[in-house]
Amino acid sequence: MEMNDIECALEGILFASGEPVPAERIAATLGVAKTDVYQAAHALAHRLQSEKRGIRLVLLGDMLQLCSAPEYADVIRRALEVRKQPQLSQQALEVLAIVAYHQPVTKLFIDQIRGVDSSYTVGLLQDRGLIEACGRLNVPGRPLLYRTTPVFLRTFGIASLDELPPLPETGGGEEQPEDWQQMKMESPL
Repeated sequence: MEMNDIECALEGILFASGEPVPAERIAATLGVAKTDVYQAAHALAHRLQSEKRGIRLVLLGDMLQLCSAPEYADVIRRALEVRKQPQLSQQALEVLAIVAYHQPVTKLFIDQIRGVDSSYTVGLLQDRGLIEACGRLNVPGRPLLYRTTPVFLRTFGIASLDELPPLPETGGGEEQPEDWQQMKMESPL
């Protein structure tokens, strides 16, 4: 398959999907190497930006998606009369930060860090598509594990969790568990 054909097929797939699509899936569908998909994606992204088109191709981890160009967000918002969701509360941001930095985590792990029940907030973040259940911890009670989603990445304008700012160092007054991962995995339900 010629590179131009891969680029055109990629554009069509991403447009029709409306959601992030794994590069590996596109490669398998087109019968080409994943590197060819990334090369076509780079060419398409460059073309869309250099021609000042109303859409952009974004890379979210190992997934690709077409989205509207940020410079047209205000016009698009007015045209579609999109009602903006209320901003996240401080509690929701706390839970989201815990999940983002320590995922996968159980609700009990979140509760232990915050010192309060987080059931409502976890449900709210799931409803908004910012976090999702991603399995169960292999301990008695088999609690759900939560992680962030591609919607989280898009909402915060990052391509991967590696772009999150580092956690601040705590002062002498606060004690943190020596091994977050151990605490996370041994939290009983």
